[in-house]
Amino acid sequence: MNKVIQFLLCIGLTLLVGSLSGIATATGVKDWYLTINKPSFNPPNYLFGPVWTVLYLLMGISLYLVLQSTDRLLKKRALIIFCIQISLNFLWSFFFFKFHMIGLALIDIIGIWLLIVGMIPAFYKINKVAGLMQLPYLCWVSFAGVLNAAIYTLN
Repeated sequence: MNKVIQFLLCIGLTLLVGSLSGIATATGVKDWYLTINKPSFNPPNYLFGPVWTVLYLLMGISLYLVLQSTDRLLKKRALIIFCIQISLNFLWSFFFFKFHMIGLALIDIIGIWLLIVGMIPAFYKINKVAGLMQLPYLCWVSFAGVLNAAIYTLN
């Protein structure tokens, strides 16, 4: 497959996941999220979209870098972790914003965090840049996990 097409597909895949989960987020943010108790460190709503867009772009680029590997075993392991974490990432918005299941969303985000912790070294073994590109994602999900836990506690 042409590398440019593969690159665009990797970015398109991650942005599609973000866009589809954004549908659940958009409806929840406009009504339910406004009514729940949030901690003082809750960022303004306008910040989430740009941050997630950058993170999905980084995921797509790093996915592309991993796909370039000729080591089938390392690549297979990294791709399995990636696919599971992005699936849980997709589900989180539905658990939290669509179904208002804050506790289940918290369990989900803990799973995402653990998978990112496993994905970083799996990607790094294949391509150092691909692994390092996941560090902002880990930081943001760490913050989002604390925020999710605080909202769970307050509600």
